[in-house]
Amino acid sequence: MKNLKLSRIRRARRTRVKIALLKTYRLSVHRSNKHIYAQIIDDENSKVLVSASTLESDVRSIITNGGTVQAAEFIGKRIAEKSKNLGIDTVAFDRSGYKYHGRVRALAEGARNGGIKF
Repeated sequence: MKNLKLSRIRRARRTRVKIALLKTYRLSVHRSNKHIYAQIIDDENSKVLVSASTLESDVRSIITNGGTVQAAEFIGKRIAEKSKNLGIDTVAFDRSGYKYHGRVRALAEGARNGGIKF
């Protein structure tokens, strides 16, 4: 189990190095069994600009189970909406070493449908 986590962290680090060369905002995704989290991060100033997750009280009233593909797609649309309010429309997608499959893919497609380009 420990090797799986270390492998994922290694893949995530490799991706983040490439994103750092782009000097753009980063849409970072974290998933657990019960919830999914997304943040738009400004790496130059080390600040989180926008965040969304299935733990937010607004989201929990709409979505009961945060570990589903539908919840991930909703979070993608929500983070796109929040970022549009700040004027952010282009980001680099950081999947944090997870496969681009299932909930991670649903979040990315939800963000794209919300108007974010990556």
